[in-house]
Amino acid sequence: MIARLLVCAWLLGAAGAASAQNQPAPVLEKSQARQPLTPAQQAALQKQNDVLAKYADRIVAMIDNGQIGQVWDQASDVAKQAISRDQFVKLTEADRARLGPVKSRKVAAITRTLSSGKGRLPAGEYVNVNYATQFDAAANPIREKVSFHLDGDRKWRLSGYTVHSPEMPASTAPAPRK
Repeated sequence: MIARLLVCAWLLGAAGAASAQNQPAPVLEKSQARQPLTPAQQAALQKQNDVLAKYADRIVAMIDNGQIGQVWDQASDVAKQAISRDQFVKLTEADRARLGPVKSRKVAAITRTLSSGKGRLPAGEYVNVNYATQFDAAANPIREKVSFHLDGDRKWRLSGYTVHSPEMPASTAPAPRK
């Protein structure tokens, strides 16, 4: 599951690299993270969300078009260390084959996570773009998630892609590579 999460985050970073890399991500101090955001900070956060959502849109479009390997090629090192290109392509193709073509997709939520690295998720900042996606083979919308990692050069890159439905068991994700 963690490897798939990393793959999701990895994929997001890859597809939107060109757009998201033009603007370095703002750095918030710990004291700033606990204080209410100013209107300027809220606007900057919304702008970043918009950029990352567009980046995620490009990633899922590439996956829809069978360009799964190219998505992995552009991913963050965090994703590449979690899963090989072949594993990523194989798992993503299997999940998408079970679901069929996309009928509709819309952003449902954008969430942020800060990992200390103490658990299975490597240390760093992550943004997840969550979609409610309707596939041909599913009765209900399915959660599709594209995750990004803020790399050391302060640029967002894809760190993972997952698609999960209560109607279908998630394929078994491989253990992270060493």
